[in-house]
Amino acid sequence: MEQLTDLKAILHSKRANIYYLEKCRIMQKDGRVLYLTEAKNENQYWNIPIANTTCLLLGTGTSVTQAAMRMLAQAGVLVGFCGGGGTPLLMANEIEWMSPQSEYRPTEYIQGWLSFWFDDGKRLFAARQFQRSRIAFLEKVWTKDRDLQSYGFHADDQDITQSLDAFHRKADTVQNVGKLLQTEAELTKRLYKAAASRTKQSNFTRSRDAEDNANAFLNHGNYLAYGLAATTLWVLGIPHGFAVMHGKTRRGALVFDVADLVKDALILPWAFICAHEGTSEQEFRQQCLQAFTQHKALDFMFERVKNTALNTDWGISQP
Repeated sequence: MEQLTDLKAILHSKRANIYYLEKCRIMQKDGRVLYLTEAKNENQYWNIPIANTTCLLLGTGTSVTQAAMRMLAQAGVLVGFCGGGGTPLLMANEIEWMSPQSEYRPTEYIQGWLSFWFDDGKRLFAARQFQRSRIAFLEKVWTKDRDLQSYGFHADDQDITQSLDAFHRKADTVQNVGKLLQTEAELTKRLYKAAASRTKQSNFTRSRDAEDNANAFLNHGNYLAYGLAATTLWVLGIPHGFAVMHGKTRRGALVFDVADLVKDALILPWAFICAHEGTSEQEFRQQCLQAFTQHKALDFMFERVKNTALNTDWGISQP
């Protein structure tokens, strides 16, 4: 039990690492989780600091032992098998993680979530709260991040403020989640246009199957955000199916809702910037992880989900 406690010493909301590994073997050795790479003359072992890791993406040419999976589960690390470069997760194109099992996760958050989830009006209200938080996070990040500002991403630019104001007006008046999703899609399309303009990619069209760098980086970065979201929900004990925006039946739906809290603020601008700069996929991934840490994205996800579950976000406007 002491070993188990030691592994969980770092709170998930404070963990710093997401790993993508390919062409290696993950194993347990001397009480640690290692990955082995085969070189021409010798094999090399590298340690994975699992107590400070949120999720592990296993790409092409990887294998993992049962003993390593046991230790990863003890440390609360989510594991996902994916394609080359970190995307997509391999369960068709749905979001599916191998979640650690624990009967000691908290119960208050799922009970709080279910206290409103079956009421259409309250679920719509919660979806609006998520969207308000998403916009507030974008404004906060783009106001103080000097690296983003050096590429022209300012929260108070006219095209950005007009887009956000239009979104707020529509979001506050829509009568169902479908309309809110449509309004969200319109905002994201405007933000794509703004980002493309600032990075001189005027012919950009969003397509998950496109092979240009901007689209590839958006796909890649989104899956990193999905990893953080899935970790948040697992820790709080809330199943993926209880979404407030992305549908009641689609697998992983709530993962998309939670990931959306940070995608526009962090993934979207850096995908366009890195595509413009011609950076590698590995460099883009590192930039995303740095941005997650710098702006405490995981902390923010935990805060928003907990506040919604415990109804502290609802105030006097609760339906």
